This record gives sequence, structure tokens and C-alpha cells, in this order.
Amino acid sequence: MPDFPPAPLPTGKRFPPALQPGDRLMVIAPSGCLRETASFEQGVALWRSRGYDVVCPQGLDDRHGYLAGTDADRRARLRAAWRDPDVKGILCLRGGYGGTRLLEDFEWSEADRASPKWLIGFSDITSLLWSLARAGVGSVHGAVLTTLADEPDRSRQRLFDLVEGRAIVPLSGRMLANSVGDSGDSVITGWLCPANLAVGTSLLGTPHQPDFTGAIVAFEDVGEAPYRLDRLLTQWRSMGAFAGVRGILLGRFSQAEVPAGYPSFSVEELMRDRLGDLGVPILMDLPFGHDGENAALPCGAIATINPRSATLSIASPVSPT
Repeated sequence: MPDFPPAPLPTGKRFPPALQPGDRLMVIAPSGCLRETASFEQGVALWRSRGYDVVCPQGLDDRHGYLAGTDADRRARLRAAWRDPDVKGILCLRGGYGGTRLLEDFEWSEADRASPKWLIGFSDITSLLWSLARAGVGSVHGAVLTTLADEPDRSRQRLFDLVEGRAIVPLSGRMLANSVGDSGDSVITGWLCPANLAVGTSLLGTPHQPDFTGAIVAFEDVGEAPYRLDRLLTQWRSMGAFAGVRGILLGRFSQAEVPAGYPSFSVEELMRDRLGDLGVPILMDLPFGHDGENAALPCGAIATINPRSATLSIASPVSPT
């Protein structure tokens, strides 16, 4: 087996200061419209129970088709929250669809980059996480307000530990068979780039795709049958998007079942078929994604895959205030 090619140490993205009780957090709805309020209110209550000043502005229940308001309105609310000096973090209400539409004719200014804030969400919020990563700013792939109350206690505590500057525990999984990679059983370090696979794939080749050089990419998805996952990963391969990637993490691919009697790969077989020849370690069965525990992952932090122990360790991107 050839030696793993030498590479410079990866550089993490710039994160905001650690949050502390009393800080103001702004709620935005950058994607789909609010469908029910109970889970949203429970999520807000959990943040407030930590001592945060959570602001729910007018317009969160706007509807424009399946969107939470027009593109112009949602984009304006994102900019206003980011540029408000009293706001220290942004909580995304839910995913759904619509985040990529906000990125049309949109860029983070130098002033935006110089004053980063915590932005927390997953699924469709991948669009914002990746656009920030492209701008050199870190964020959090984690529970939105409508899913936070469903998280187990350890998952909610992990999210709070992360944004408040405390260490987060390593995550354990298992190595995808025959995918240790050209590095053998050596640890691999890179900057963490989590995503919903479908949303991330839709950003490939756009001005909002991060540079994956030195990245450890992390994928999850929901409602995508194996043949559709195949299509998405084949696009990555065809575009050469895996060039420079140092490792791959696989979370939960829920609701991916095919009807009985239909010929199909399993999700694991599909991942081995489409990813196993890339020569990088692939750690699977990690607890993040839809329909179950969604462990917070700091997008842009430095992370390490240890193939021997099948674990993912993540360096805290900030220190407690």
C-alpha cells in the first residue's frame, strides 16, 4: 500500500466567541414554512432555559408557497440578524427547502466575515453552513428549533457544550469495510465539512461550494433511496469533487428503504461501491442526521479520524468566555 501523500496541516474556519447565558440569539426561518408550533416553542424554551435571550421576530410564520416568506424577505432577515451587533447567534427554525434560493446574488461581505456569529441548523441549512465555510467562517451542523426537543439529553448537552466553548466527546462508529484508505490505520486530520448530501450536491460547482482541500466531509440524508444516493455520489465523482478530501463520515440515511422484491443495493453496499475506492478512510454509523440523534458537528473545526478505534475527535473551535 503506498504511503499517504504528505499534506499541510489543515486550517480551520474562524468561529465566533463562545456563547454565555444572557447573550441574545435571533430566530430566523431561511427555508421551509412553519407547519406546527409545538416543537418550535419547545426548542425556544430549551434555549431560554439555558439563560439565553431568544428573540422571535415578526414574520416567522410567513408563507410563500412552501417557503417561509419570499426570498427577498428571508434574505433580508438573515442579513439583519447577522449584522445586528447585539445578536451573538442565529437559530434556524427548521429545514425543508429554500436556503439555496437565498444564495442567489448573495455574498458575505468583509464586514460579515470579520464579525462572525453562531449559526445553527442542518438539512436544508447546509446551504448557509457551506456558504459561510466558503467565506472562511465556522458554524454548527446541529438541531434546528423544531427538532431540538426530540434530541436525547446527551445530544442537547453536546450542542450547548460546543457553542459555550467546552470540549465535546468523540463520536464512535465503524469503518466501512475495505475503506481504511492509503493511510492504513494512521489517524487522519482535516477540517470538518458536514452536509445533507442532496443539498450539498446541489451546491457543487456554484460560487458557494467550499474548497474541499484538506476536508473531512460528513454526509446524512432522509428519504433518498439507494439509487438516488448513487446518483448524488456519482455526480461528486464525475465532477472530481472528492479530490483533496482526506476522509468521509457517514451519518444516518433514514427512510431509504426500497419495497420488498425490488432489486437494490443496501445503503452500506452502495456506499462501499461508490466511495470505497477513493483511498480515504470512511467512518460510518455516526449518530447524526434525521430521524434520530443528531450530534452537533462544528462546520469548519479541525477533526481527526482514528481508524483503529473507529472514532471521530473534534477540537473545540473556541474557548469558554
